Amino acid sequence: MITLKIIKNPRITEKASFHAEQNVYTFDVTENANKTEIKKAVFALYKVHPVKVNVLRVQDKQVMSKGKKGTKSGGKKALVYLKKGDKIEFI
Repeated sequence: MITLKIIKNPRITEKASFHAEQNVYTFDVTENANKTEIKKAVFALYKVHPVKVNVLRVQDKQVMSKGKKGTKSGGKKALVYLKKGDKIEFI
């Protein structure tokens, strides 16, 4: 049950959808997640075995809205590589 809380949500962006065509899927993950935990969580949720996992930090971003400064919080994202025949469907 703990492995299911590792993955927050899939990242749905233009770049992520381009990567999905090459069997590379992008997920937002918790700050303390590591590669082996992410592999187990992907298998528990989607029943596919990842070939490899890359983990990246997303830095905080300074933004302005209506003349006021603020920050978008960063986090951590994971790139999950699958075999050629495997596929993940997001609904």
